[in-house]
Amino acid sequence: MKILLHICCAPCAIYPVDVLRKEGLEVMGFFYRHNIHPYTECMKREEAVRQYAQQADLRVIYQKGYDLEGFIRNMVFRETRRCLICYHERLQAAAHVARRGRFDYFTSSLLYSKHQNHERIREIGEAVGSQVGVRFYYADFRKGWQQGIDESKRLGLYRQQYCGCIYSEKDRFFRPEADGA
Repeated sequence: MKILLHICCAPCAIYPVDVLRKEGLEVMGFFYRHNIHPYTECMKREEAVRQYAQQADLRVIYQKGYDLEGFIRNMVFRETRRCLICYHERLQAAAHVARRGRFDYFTSSLLYSKHQNHERIREIGEAVGSQVGVRFYYADFRKGWQQGIDESKRLGLYRQQYCGCIYSEKDRFFRPEADGA
């Protein structure tokens, strides 16, 4: 059985790849990049995925282009719902790649993070999978949180400090009280 793993970053892919392989699935990655800002951050994350993929003997499909403008257009005036919109965009893209590649399933490394809304990811993944015609594979990879962190450090992979979008970068670093705002 073949499964396509949407990869948000290399550290978040380590544990899911290990688990899926142990379950006997043939895993291929899909790196989605439109939601990662700024572009230099996107390139750091992509390079880390390439480094990890080589070390783990993982084939990965790398999304082409960099549609920052499209991402921002989709978020403007809907910033409070941005994560749900972003989940949908990434999972829909992964489902379409999985269908074209005749995968049995698709899933996401977002399910590794303690910071993501698993129920909404599951709901969106199942709905998108039903629409596109590829089953969404849900697994709670959070139990491997520390294992993934430790292994990413051992491998010397770049470890980012925010989810990816410009909004999450602001949330991570901007502190209004420290800035006098």
